[in-house]
Amino acid sequence: MIKAYSWPTPNGHKVHIALEELGLPYTVVPVDIGKGDQFKPEFLAITPNHRIPAIVDPDGPGGKQITLFESGAILIYLAEKAGKLIPKDAHARYKCLEWLMFQMGGIGPMFGQFGHFANYAPEKIPYAIERYQNEVRRLHGVLDKRLSQVEYLAGDAYSIADIITYPWLRFPERRNIDMAEYPNLKRWFDMVDARPAVQRGVAVLSENQRRGSMTDAEREVLFGKTQFAAR
Repeated sequence: MIKAYSWPTPNGHKVHIALEELGLPYTVVPVDIGKGDQFKPEFLAITPNHRIPAIVDPDGPGGKQITLFESGAILIYLAEKAGKLIPKDAHARYKCLEWLMFQMGGIGPMFGQFGHFANYAPEKIPYAIERYQNEVRRLHGVLDKRLSQVEYLAGDAYSIADIITYPWLRFPERRNIDMAEYPNLKRWFDMVDARPAVQRGVAVLSENQRRGSMTDAEREVLFGKTQFAAR
């Protein structure tokens, strides 16, 4: 059975949703990133980058155990293992991977930076907030344009490209975004959001979702010197 080392963040939800959609048996190992669980030796043995998510599959390729970190690599692996949600046709496969990489290289980093400077940074820096807000809006526009041409990000079929992107589009109010301005993106989001497996995926570890503001101790663990001392 696959072990998913995770926490209820957009990156964690990607893996939860994929496992639910693919019907692969799994157990979740909570990694409380606010308390510093990501720096524990047993977690660092799986991922040297001390970031969630990560998985351990005892039944990997050739029947040998495999450990993986980075959500994009994990989703590709899981889809190929199950033989679903990644196109077999070469052209369609590369379109799927194109939009998967778009999330990894653009949406995740830019949305994350906006969230940090707008919500978590102890000092509000107008230039940084404006810079990332503009990029967040631009990326919403790119998605909206794509989804004016196709039903799903990779084309006609739902895929891991949709799964990897969806969690970052939740709670648009946190990004100062009105989804009504992006009707094609909203149509796609509502369609994905209604999927039972997606709903089950975002419910994983939901009892641990942060409800209030970040504490000073959490801020130090997540953004301070602690992460640079970890080996």
